[in-house]
Amino acid sequence: MAGVVVVGAGMGGLAAAARLAALGHRVTVVEQGDTHGGKLGTLHRDGYTFDTGPSLLTMPQVYRDLFAATGAPLDTVVDVVPVDPVCHYRFADGTEVGLPHAEEDVPAALAAAFGERSAAQWRRVMADAAHLWGLVGESVLQRPLGGLGDLVRRSANPRDLAAIAPWRTLRALGRARFDDPRLRVLLDRYATYSGSDPRRIPAVLSVVPYVEQHFGGWYVRGGLRVLGDALADRCRELGVRLRFNAPVVGIDATSAGVSGVRLGDGERIAADVVVSDVDAEVLYRDLLPARSARRPRRALRRAVPSLSGFVLLLALRGRTPGPRHHHRVLFPADYDAEFDAIFGRAPRPVPDPAVYICSPDDPAVAPEGDEAWFVLVNAPRQGPVDWRAPGLADDYADRVLRVLADRGLDVRDRVRWREVRTPADWERDTGSVGGSIYGTSSNGPRAALLRPRNRGPVPGLFLVGGSAHPGGGLPLVAMSAAIVAGLIGPA
Repeated sequence: MAGVVVVGAGMGGLAAAARLAALGHRVTVVEQGDTHGGKLGTLHRDGYTFDTGPSLLTMPQVYRDLFAATGAPLDTVVDVVPVDPVCHYRFADGTEVGLPHAEEDVPAALAAAFGERSAAQWRRVMADAAHLWGLVGESVLQRPLGGLGDLVRRSANPRDLAAIAPWRTLRALGRARFDDPRLRVLLDRYATYSGSDPRRIPAVLSVVPYVEQHFGGWYVRGGLRVLGDALADRCRELGVRLRFNAPVVGIDATSAGVSGVRLGDGERIAADVVVSDVDAEVLYRDLLPARSARRPRRALRRAVPSLSGFVLLLALRGRTPGPRHHHRVLFPADYDAEFDAIFGRAPRPVPDPAVYICSPDDPAVAPEGDEAWFVLVNAPRQGPVDWRAPGLADDYADRVLRVLADRGLDVRDRVRWREVRTPADWERDTGSVGGSIYGTSSNGPRAALLRPRNRGPVPGLFLVGGSAHPGGGLPLVAMSAAIVAGLIGPA
């Protein structure tokens, strides 16, 4: 039985802890904060409940596999329900379209909004994306990856490499395949699922909309945080020890391997195996001895950090007229200006951002007759922009509310109260550098498919979570945990 310490109680860390405990290991999770879940946070106030992080679950089978492998089926502990439409989009010209939960219904919805030609073009791109998913879905995303040569070897033939086309960007794909500029904007949107710029992210990431449409969009009744609570409970049932308010300040390691972790109060916990669920940049910059971290540090210096997010949590009196939409996106007239503001040479808050709204039709999240809105706009990280500057957060929150009003959703006179979360808050609360949501972006082919490896540079060190392979988001961090559990093996 190996002594395993998992550093960080985010969803990747909890998933790894549960799998390793089920394999017979003695597991301790140490978390710097006072609760579990990482970015999958929650806020309860005055009868309102907000998910403060992820608000949509795709590929629920990943979590069904996790719970089945560690004790009892997922559906015995949480209620996973479909979201339909998965998202409702409003474009700058006033066109609206809701993308249905059922994959087979998507073309008809697009045809009604944009015409049969556009629907046929989208269908062909998604057919190509299905082929790409066949190439990367299991062989790349669900297995450890050792480098570019490893990726090339996994491609069955040169035709497969041509299909992946790492030299083509998502933006170039949209321009080549779609006549309607609104379809291009819709495709561009999926680059932000990995915190990236569609003008730089490889076209292989067209698998993201395919995955969302093929596997559907899902919600956990009571909020997605309920899934995090269920996973923490599963860890406890398996004998995992969860320790909170226990920041790790160092990992003891030599060329022979890891031997333990050191906490901020001077305590040392011995370990045969250390699984890191912290941001890879933090791991290699602050926690691991410099001689062991030299090569991954160089690789991270070449990577572009992902974007962050500026969030408004709005407790609203009354109900919004018209159809209820669980997820909405309101696009600006100039989408490129958003990516210029975030990834340009002089990062700044986006003046006219795309606005994402999550407003679950769930009686568990708001008092009867009221609504709880999670409003997100993409934002540059803390550092390039000082989000702690006096007045900036409140002034920008007012701007976001004005943008909503300009696009037909004026809720300013319905706000009972609001809370603001900036990239500086994400950095403080989750330990992600600058508040980056996904660690590094997928800007460029190496960044997209070659994130920090799951096997660390010293024996006994492993990486899970959004900054490691295969990437960020609820399904991918659970995949990283399955990869690491497979690498470590049973006790």
